[in-house]
Amino acid sequence: MNISRRLNIIFLLIFCLISPITNAQEGEWQSIFNGENLDGWTIKFAGQNVGVNYRDTFRVEDGVMRVVYDNYQIFDNAYAHIFYKEKLSHYRLKFDYRFTGKQVPGSETWNIRNSGVMFHSQSAESMYFDQFFPASIEMQLLGGLGDGKSRRTGNICTPGTDFEIHGVLMSKHCYRSSSKTYHGDQWVSAEIEVHGDENIKHFINGELVFEYSKPRIIPNEEDSADFITTPLALKDGYIALQAESHPVDFKNIMLIKLK
Repeated sequence: MNISRRLNIIFLLIFCLISPITNAQEGEWQSIFNGENLDGWTIKFAGQNVGVNYRDTFRVEDGVMRVVYDNYQIFDNAYAHIFYKEKLSHYRLKFDYRFTGKQVPGSETWNIRNSGVMFHSQSAESMYFDQFFPASIEMQLLGGLGDGKSRRTGNICTPGTDFEIHGVLMSKHCYRSSSKTYHGDQWVSAEIEVHGDENIKHFINGELVFEYSKPRIIPNEEDSADFITTPLALKDGYIALQAESHPVDFKNIMLIKLK
């Protein structure tokens, strides 16, 4: 591991341990996207400095936060995330999303109509320069491919992490939810309910589709602290919306703090 990456990971671990969580008013839904610009959000692309909106990928149009690839000829591993400014622990987050158009050329086939919301995530500033995904828990968002096959959404993926269900350690990278498949460019409602590392729930269109507990950052993973020797509980972190090569829109991004 190079020295720069090691310093970034050390910073991440220290930040997770000592950084205070922002105190905001509890019990009320707040809009965390103003529908006009990207104020309060920070962009990080793999291979770009923090804050660079590479090829104008993230845009705000008609009150919608959009991930758009019309300035690309090839994807070239331009994985990106846009992070909300607050560190969070106990909360509910809800938003609407839809996939549109076609995937940019040069992308992986598994990224077709694929995006997600990362949470309990490291900050944008603590990611190393060419890191594809932040160490986090991901609520994976998938769209149907119009081929009549099931393609569930609201799944869980674990870049640099793992979790438990009823005391059983779940160490594969992704697990499917119980959701329906949503084809075409329709809007879908997604929600996560997060209680530190005690209990986490995924909802799609108001239906509970996944529930688990005890997320951890683990050693020897590409997107985590590969020099630590024991896993660390993930009790808080940042939320980030994903840009993973297929155009996707987000709107009505709302947050409520829980005690």
